[in-house]
This record gives sequence, structure tokens and C-alpha cells, in this order.
Amino acid sequence: MGIRITEFVGEQVRTIRKSKNYTQEQLGEKVGLPQPYIGGIERGERNISLDTFERILEALEVSPSEFFRSYNDNYFSESEKVKETVLIKLSELLSKRSIHDIEMIQLLASNVLATIDNHIKTEKEE
Repeated sequence: MGIRITEFVGEQVRTIRKSKNYTQEQLGEKVGLPQPYIGGIERGERNISLDTFERILEALEVSPSEFFRSYNDNYFSESEKVKETVLIKLSELLSKRSIHDIEMIQLLASNVLATIDNHIKTEKEE
């Protein structure tokens, strides 16, 4: 990955702030932080707390998923995006099941993966 998370957060805060026509000072007032601190966030110089991040999201009226949407779009390869999508779908499927079902599926998956790994190992030895 090319960009640090603090840089991405800063770029997103700046982009969304400008789209809402807020100055750094106005955003700072809404969040309860001085303008120079907001500037430091936007430049990726500040490692902010989750509490501060939550206050910024509220002030900008944006959800965490909206905020990070372009992170996935811009900073992951196509194969990473596909993998993430499949994992999300799998997680959604599992979240609707009982813990017993999830444990059974985990055991089945472990056995299937062990079989695949053994097959690959056998092919390499031949």
C-alpha cells in the first residue's frame, strides 16, 4: 500500500470539509479543536484519537463507511478489492447463523483447506 492512513484521513477531511464549504476554523469550532490542529490533521501530521475522529465525522455529517469508501477504491489492487468483497459477503452469511453453525462451518473450511494444501504439496513433490 502506498499511502499512510494518517495521510488518507487528512486528505479525506480536507476534501469533505471543502465540499461542505467549511473553513478549517469553522470545522475546528464544530469539533472543539483549534484551526492549527485541523490543519495538522489535514496534512497527515496528527495521529488523532478515535474520539476526535468520531467528532470530525459528526461535524462533517459523514458515516465511517462513506469516509473510507474511496480508500478501498483508490489504494487496493483489484485482487485485494475482490478478496475484500468476498470476505464481506462471507461474513454477512455467517453473521445470520448460530454459533454452532459457524463453528461447524469453520471446521469444514479447515478440513477443506488442509486437503487443498496437501494436494498442492503432493503435486510439488512429484
